[in-house]
Amino acid sequence: MHRRQFPLRRFGTHLSHSPDTKKSIATALISAQDNGDKSNFVGATLDEIRERISVVVPGIKSFVGLQIYQFIYRKGVQSFYEMTNLSQSLREKLDEHFSVDYGVRKQDRFSKDGARKMLIGFREPNAVFETVLIPMGDNRHTLCVSSQIGCSLNCRFCRTGTQKLTRHLLAEEIVGQYMINAAAVDEFPIENLKTRGVSNIVFMGQGEPLYNYKNVSKAVKILTDPQGIGMPKHKITISTAGVVPLIKRAGEELGVSLAISLHAVNDDVRDVIVPLNKTYPIGMLLDTCRKYSRSMNNRTRRITFEYCLLKGVNDSLADAQELARLLKDISAHVNVIPFNKWPGSEYETPDKETIEQFTNTIIENGTHATLRTPRGLDILAACGQLKSTHMNKASAPPNS
Repeated sequence: MHRRQFPLRRFGTHLSHSPDTKKSIATALISAQDNGDKSNFVGATLDEIRERISVVVPGIKSFVGLQIYQFIYRKGVQSFYEMTNLSQSLREKLDEHFSVDYGVRKQDRFSKDGARKMLIGFREPNAVFETVLIPMGDNRHTLCVSSQIGCSLNCRFCRTGTQKLTRHLLAEEIVGQYMINAAAVDEFPIENLKTRGVSNIVFMGQGEPLYNYKNVSKAVKILTDPQGIGMPKHKITISTAGVVPLIKRAGEELGVSLAISLHAVNDDVRDVIVPLNKTYPIGMLLDTCRKYSRSMNNRTRRITFEYCLLKGVNDSLADAQELARLLKDISAHVNVIPFNKWPGSEYETPDKETIEQFTNTIIENGTHATLRTPRGLDILAACGQLKSTHMNKASAPPNS
């Protein structure tokens, strides 16, 4: 039976050791047990794990928390009974109160080009979201994770925008996406932090990451903790449609790479295809990026600007020239993304010649640019194509 997490997450990352706090946690544990719930250790920090087990086993040594933490995040252990360094009685106690729950793979689809899209569910019956694993060669993969179920931004070219925002994903659900995919490519145990199956993580799945900053930031801290998963910070990219107040904070506080979904060079066009622009227009957005770029100690840490090419909308050579001009004083790199068609979309993909000329014009005008090759088009796993679709066995495709 798949168990639900009891609401220990309402306590902060750094829990107090006060008697009142411990009493509150103990009460929550007892209540959870009565309801058949267990506290999930996936998505918990080292401090949280130590705090929770100290309530169940008073006086337990601090190093035991680290052992459990590394069994989960370094070795990929999903059962306390596999934590062989712990005593049998402790393992039984842990299993009574806690769980190691990645979430459930409800659907698993493979593209002809090797991309892999999973539909993942957690405790709520309809709480499902998609994640995509993209092979990069030499057993390296980029993992595209979701931060929300649905999205509130309604970007016109993005399929996720057609799905109403249900809720934010919790840190455990974000970290769980990594754990499921890392296990799928045999990453565990993590023996060499520099050689791993999931080599990059991009927050470019469903949702606006900066609108879920609390859970995204906690997940990033767990993913990058050198005592656990140890993903290098520069190997994680957070993409935003332009939530201006949090851009600088995300870059400086989390130390990750930033990507800005720009997609237009003037407010008239961007107001239509990225409605958030009405709140944070291009001038304000780029000014924030410019200030952040200048404040970086390491100038090689460029900001990536994503630009989805829509036929007849934003794909002219004049647009390319203006894009290069707008970014000339920002340490920038442009990812040119040909529009990936999805059912019901009003937009079309420009022809190959237009795409190549657009990319070359940006480069010729002094801005770094790369033409991104779409992956997973045949299973709707490419950029802008994700949407939670929980299909039953009768309607699921053959490779589900």
